Amino acid sequence: MSPLETVQTAPLTLWEDGSIRVGSSRVTLDSVVHEFIQGATAEQIQDDFPSLSLREIYGAISYYLEHEDRVSEYLRRREEEAGRVRAETEDRPRIEALRRRVRERHVGLKAKPEA
Repeated sequence: MSPLETVQTAPLTLWEDGSIRVGSSRVTLDSVVHEFIQGATAEQIQDDFPSLSLREIYGAISYYLEHEDRVSEYLRRREEEAGRVRAETEDRPRIEALRRRVRERHVGLKAKPEA
């Protein structure tokens, strides 16, 4: 009789952009861990991300629980990066000009009487 394996691999994939995805999906580890921290069960997480199997979700949660400090640091870095990208995007003058044109067009459409 063969002994049971005692080492398990997590169903995680590191993408070129530095994000970690669950299984072969586009769902990030960030998303699964965030929902888990908020109290969601694996089944509830699967309702939100039906492309993930329960095995993948439980594997991601298990990885998080086994490496909580490292995953928390990864999540903190990702949040900082997202904040930098958001600030850079919102700070661009052309984005503000585009927003102004969209607002003006929106106001103009509201002012037109219906035909």
